[in-house]
Amino acid sequence: MQFQQIIGQTALKQDFIREIQSGKIAHAQLFHGPAGYGGLPLALAFAQYVFCQNPGPTDSCGTCPACLKVKLHQHPDLHFVFPVVLSLGKSSDAFLEDWRAQLNNSSYFDLFEWTERIDNKMRKPIIATEESKEIIKKLNLKAYEGGYKVMIIWQPEEMNADCANKLLKILEEPPAKTIFLLVSDDASKLMITIQSRTQLVRIPKIADDALSAYLQQKKQLAATQADSIAAFAEGSLLAANQFLEANENQDQQREQFIQLMRVCYKKDVLAMMDWAEALASIGKERQKLFLQYALHMLRQSLLTNYMGDILTKVSKEEAAFLEKFAPFISGNNIREFIETIDDAHYHLDRNANARILFTQLCFQTMRYIHQA
Repeated sequence: MQFQQIIGQTALKQDFIREIQSGKIAHAQLFHGPAGYGGLPLALAFAQYVFCQNPGPTDSCGTCPACLKVKLHQHPDLHFVFPVVLSLGKSSDAFLEDWRAQLNNSSYFDLFEWTERIDNKMRKPIIATEESKEIIKKLNLKAYEGGYKVMIIWQPEEMNADCANKLLKILEEPPAKTIFLLVSDDASKLMITIQSRTQLVRIPKIADDALSAYLQQKKQLAATQADSIAAFAEGSLLAANQFLEANENQDQQREQFIQLMRVCYKKDVLAMMDWAEALASIGKERQKLFLQYALHMLRQSLLTNYMGDILTKVSKEEAAFLEKFAPFISGNNIREFIETIDDAHYHLDRNANARILFTQLCFQTMRYIHQA
């Protein structure tokens, strides 16, 4: 992958290129940020630039033999480690075909999507002790092409304690010309001893304008719709894609939100119960997307109240709704709304009963909307 294929992240790309060109590459780096921000694509582009035989000032050439091998994810000195379902295979090598297929499809993906690909039973994947033996074995061999060896460890927070402990020494004192790139959604879940042996690289959100431009170019969206989805996604390509994929009708999330606010404003308890029942039936991932969308609309309401349409990023239909709805969101209730929705998302992620959760959300919304 080349840097030019990565959405946004201009400053970080420039930092990486300067680091590689200087020849002073940190031997162990921890890329930290949600999967949708592009940590894994950045690691792949970093590795390709390291291996490239004709690197340019802003990117790898993309055409030399080394670049072509990295593009196919088959460079002999580029190694991958990722969580696996142990009952199906003990180490990453057993899943390389699936891994390459996933990367060929898209390098922007999360642990849920990866698990869905490798196991229809959706059992929890981990990086186990056997993996540490493979890592040490591979990195103690000479580089096939005489240059660097790069080890990309995706989701290192899924390592068990035995695996992490066995890697400490090689992380601290790796063989010559060895680079570790750890790509983590949540570095705080890693053992402190692992964190202390790496250079932390925070992956920021994708800028709204870069994400919107991508959606317009690749998804053929109108500018206003792309701007709205980019603002909703909060810098995550995954969130933007999930929003698009979850809705055959792009109006679905908006209509669910409008209906919630209307029945709660009217204090129509039966309609509220019906709404909660309907939301409980659409599946967890779509439910989480709805909660994210609700937060987005509440923030846009606040911006509408204080800034008019100067800073808001919404579609024409959303703007028409916010014109009437926004006055009901103010400093008197925005904190309660956000805390309630965040709390709902937290419990939903931990398998709370969706029917009870959304019923409670309705009654809390009813209370808050009348205290603006």
